[in-house]
Amino acid sequence: MPPLSSPPASLDHGDIARRIPHQGRMCLLERVTSWDAERITCEATSHLDAGNPLRAHGRLGVACGIEYAAQAMAVHGALVSEMQQASPGHAAAAGGPPKAGYLVSVRGVSLHVARLDGLGMPLTLRAERSSGNTASILYGFTVHAGDALLLSGRAVVMLDAAPPIPKDPASPAAAPALPTQETP
Repeated sequence: MPPLSSPPASLDHGDIARRIPHQGRMCLLERVTSWDAERITCEATSHLDAGNPLRAHGRLGVACGIEYAAQAMAVHGALVSEMQQASPGHAAAAGGPPKAGYLVSVRGVSLHVARLDGLGMPLTLRAERSSGNTASILYGFTVHAGDALLLSGRAVVMLDAAPPIPKDPASPAAAPALPTQETP
């Protein structure tokens, strides 16, 4: 088997889609412009598309930028994993590279505009790894349009976490809440 090659310095939409689970219109990023082991910078124009899958009620709110940043983190994780596998003398960790990452928390989110869809220019997404281990990673992220900061925050990504276990349908805790009606 030939040795793995290091991932490219920049990626286009197709390269991104091959590395993250988001497909079709839900793959929001257009390109990766730069990355290293600690950070990534991406661009997107899908926020300008009237058919953007995150639009609701005819608009794309700025909080949707968190999903854009999360996709940048997912691409970063895939690229770092590829880089580690391609490095000389790489000894595979038990179980190999992470198979999935789940965004489990965002903190310190600051929203500086109301909408993403009225900006008329590409988004620049930056994510930087602050700390992490084999179970989780803490990223700081920003979303800009030109020089304008649109949103920023921190996110925790859990690696290879088990998906939520559905509740036992027979359990009373799993029963849907019934609407209550006050009587006069």
